[in-house]
Amino acid sequence: MLVLAVDTATPAVTAGLVHLSPAADADSLPAVATLSARVKVDARAHAEVLTPQILECLSEAGVSRAELDAVVVGIGPGPFTGLRVGMATAAAFGDALGLPVHGVCSLDAIAADAAAEPRGRGELLVVTDARRREVYWARYLDGARVAGPEVGKPADVPVPEAGAIAGSAAHVDYFDLPVLPVETPSPAGLVTVAAAALLAGTAPEALVPLYLRRPDAVENAFRTLDRTGA
Repeated sequence: MLVLAVDTATPAVTAGLVHLSPAADADSLPAVATLSARVKVDARAHAEVLTPQILECLSEAGVSRAELDAVVVGIGPGPFTGLRVGMATAAAFGDALGLPVHGVCSLDAIAADAAAEPRGRGELLVVTDARRREVYWARYLDGARVAGPEVGKPADVPVPEAGAIAGSAAHVDYFDLPVLPVETPSPAGLVTVAAAALLAGTAPEALVPLYLRRPDAVENAFRTLDRTGA
């Protein structure tokens, strides 16, 4: 399968084209190969660069839109404005091309990449920037999520007694754990999380963003008042 993968749940704007193949045998995992990828770290440029990145990935891999089989998108947790850019773009591509669009937890994708690191098995904590001096976090055991995703102050995050940490470089140092070099979701990590559903042909669930808290921007209450102030 040829899968378009995108994520805008972190300051990194990520797009990539991934080839997914079934496992060779019962003891193997599906084969995930990145054909092309683009990552730009700019929390203010999600809307401007994501679609051009997708087109660049298709061109670099020599693949047309008609050859795509599915789309995978990170659904967060992440800030409201950036997260909705990736989800809306993925939904638009899926709708225009008649493709299934699978949403996956962005922290799960980071954990999937971390699992490939030498110390990536066992207990793992994944954290990303939630602003307001808080982090989005989830805990994993041998690649499977066992807690989260949630949002909170670093001091309130339950830290595993052993294991490692991956995620935002600006936040991993708050925790006394070995750091794995995985900071943001990769196209391969996103597809790895969705691999079972993709290969089984499972119909995707509705895309529901993991905001975990209300957006920063809210409608001005005065707009609800009439001209008399009532």
